[in-house]
Amino acid sequence: MERRNFIKNSALAMALLSIYKTDVFAQQALMRAYNFKPLRNNVGIFTEQGGTIGWLNSSNGFVVVDAQFPTSAPHVIEELKKLGEKPFKYLINTHHHGDHTAGNISFKGLAEKVVAHQNSLVNQKRAAEKANNLDKQLLPDTTFGTKWTAKVGDENIKAYYYGSGHTNGDAVYHFEHANIAHVGDLVFNRKFPYIDRENGAHIGNWITALDKILAQFDKDTLFIWGHSLDPEKVTGNKADVKAFQNYLQNLLTFVSGEIKAGKSKEDILKASSIPNATEWKGDGIQRSLGAAYDELKGV
Repeated sequence: MERRNFIKNSALAMALLSIYKTDVFAQQALMRAYNFKPLRNNVGIFTEQGGTIGWLNSSNGFVVVDAQFPTSAPHVIEELKKLGEKPFKYLINTHHHGDHTAGNISFKGLAEKVVAHQNSLVNQKRAAEKANNLDKQLLPDTTFGTKWTAKVGDENIKAYYYGSGHTNGDAVYHFEHANIAHVGDLVFNRKFPYIDRENGAHIGNWITALDKILAQFDKDTLFIWGHSLDPEKVTGNKADVKAFQNYLQNLLTFVSGEIKAGKSKEDILKASSIPNATEWKGDGIQRSLGAAYDELKGV
């Protein structure tokens, strides 16, 4: 593990964030020391700013899951290159949000293939066109519908799409030999989630998707997720996945009850916690409440 402090680059970070001002998590990202950490069986994680990056160091090449920002992506590239002179076989995106894909551009001319769900490509391109920064993107060149597979060295990678959740383009990537699944932003660990209804998010379907994840993976699966209230806890187990599913269920139950009680959206947005899910904290509870209200009202 190696940590470095990039506070001196804060002015650059702020300039970058202004470019990606349409992305919620870009607005919240802060420069901090990075963490390059092996987990097991040649799979590890990288954290600095934005969503958690997963990586594979195989015998014949590297695989990187998500790319954070152009200021942080070069750091994971640098650390991987220290492990050997190998090609970057795949850069994989869990979904399109800028804190997971803005750093794709750092892999231009380096990654042999860029992979994402087909809806993720559509969303990424549309968001870039809206922000007028399409020239700063490296878009996926390999997309899939429900499943995708690849063999890299001794590791088998399988991708799964379970339908709309955090967006309509979230995919889970399973490193089978290591039994590590990167779920992207389908899990927010004890942190209020961003529910991107503009790009197809659906809380009800999200709950169903988590049911499928809980059924598919076993008790020994180690999960990587994009965001956590405690930045050190970006990995966990099925109990953590279930806890987040319970958060979403309690969110819908609470907002549905408030609607039935005649509360307005403005009144519902004043809530400071979700009953039976008080572990979930941080900024952004209004995003959850508002998204639940709009979904339940069919807005």
